[in-house]
Amino acid sequence: MRALEGKRAIVTGASSGIGAATARALAREGATVAVGARRADRLADLGEGFVALELDVVDPESSERFVSSAFDRLRGIDILVNNAGLAVGRDLFDASTEEDEEAVLETNVHGLIRMTRLCLPHLSDDGHIVNIGSIAGRQAYEKAALYVASKFAVRGFTYALREDLLGRPIRLTTVDPGLVETNFSVVRLRGDEGAAAKVYENVEPLTPQDIAECVIFALTRPAHVNVDEIVVKARAQSSPSRIIRDRP
Repeated sequence: MRALEGKRAIVTGASSGIGAATARALAREGATVAVGARRADRLADLGEGFVALELDVVDPESSERFVSSAFDRLRGIDILVNNAGLAVGRDLFDASTEEDEEAVLETNVHGLIRMTRLCLPHLSDDGHIVNIGSIAGRQAYEKAALYVASKFAVRGFTYALREDLLGRPIRLTTVDPGLVETNFSVVRLRGDEGAAAKVYENVEPLTPQDIAECVIFALTRPAHVNVDEIVVKARAQSSPSRIIRDRP
């Protein structure tokens, strides 16, 4: 029997990267998975067997529609993976804009909180919430003030929610990755694919699958075990700004 057989899961930001890898890993372990993304057309790339629904976590109405539809289609919710997130720009703070601020904080913080609030009433006993954070939520670095602030907020919210849920049969985990090769850097660098490629140059970064396996590990511990946090980095990385680039 697969480890998550019969479980019903939601994954936000599932059209690519960590979200897509996590959705596939959940399905592999037997879960029925509802996936959401703004780019709903790309959800078809996940393959068959997923409940694919449009979701913009920044939009309250879109979020409400998604959770209602997912709950009805899945006939319940056991797992919520809050993955939707982004960064915009690598600028000094005084060179960033309120538009950048809104995009980052609305998606990474308000969207995650919104989805958690909407899903909590439907979450089954022995439910599990996994928030995808970042090592940026543990150690600040230059030219990333908005992103760092958002990920510190995710970590703080996760621990505060853990206190509020104590005594209820719900587990809560934050997974904080370091350098992972996805389209994250393309978005962050405003579509500059050349600059994004340099982020992963001469180093072996983590893969989305690496992070998905961390999520599965947390979800599949015995029911009395709560994995509070998982911090995972490439071997060549010790902090957000210190990476050894010696790979040919």
